[in-house]
Amino acid sequence: MSILSTLGALMRDVAIQGLQALEAIFERLRALYERDAETRRRVAFSVAMIALAAKMAKADGVVTQNEISAFRRIFAIPAEEERNVFRLYDLARQDTAGFELYAAKLRGLCSNSCDGECAMLTDILDGLFFIAGSDGIVHERELAFLERVAQIFGLGEAEFARIKALHVHEGEGSSYAVLGVSPTDPMPVIRRRYLELVRENHPDRLAARGVPQEFMSIAVERMKAINAAWDSISRVPAT
Repeated sequence: MSILSTLGALMRDVAIQGLQALEAIFERLRALYERDAETRRRVAFSVAMIALAAKMAKADGVVTQNEISAFRRIFAIPAEEERNVFRLYDLARQDTAGFELYAAKLRGLCSNSCDGECAMLTDILDGLFFIAGSDGIVHERELAFLERVAQIFGLGEAEFARIKALHVHEGEGSSYAVLGVSPTDPMPVIRRRYLELVRENHPDRLAARGVPQEFMSIAVERMKAINAAWDSISRVPAT
């Protein structure tokens, strides 16, 4: 079953109870899947990506067609689930609560004792960056939004800078930043880091840490950036 089908069932359950706030969806999610951590994690990922993407769309005051297209590209939405996904998207845009609340709830749903679940938060931030940069630039207010989300998620400055480098190119050092290495590092060290990132971002690894199949395009886009960074660095003549 598609995880988005589970999301649709969750939203219908909330609607039957007459609950409209997005916060109610998170609370219902915790209650419904208290004994099923795997499903809870996957549905939480879906809810968070959709809700935070919707709230980020308001960060610079303009929702562009490119952002909507990027949203659809990140989310491989089955036709029969599109109504539920965009119902949640619209609810997130209209809800009066700040995005910090939902980012904090998501971190709370992820156990700090599990490295995989913590990595899931990195996946969410990466997907949000992809949407923010879809119109060719990450607006200052979008960047502030993303920095705040990273802080709430507990991601350090170095990890934030690495994810940012995947989407925001700032000169010759961007390729090194994507791999999380320094231009002064020996080539064998850089190559080893590149291979580590390739292994870490294999679709099987993402699935193991709770990323639903519908969102695997995140891994595809990330691998494009990682491979491009390595290709650029490996072409630099040895000194």
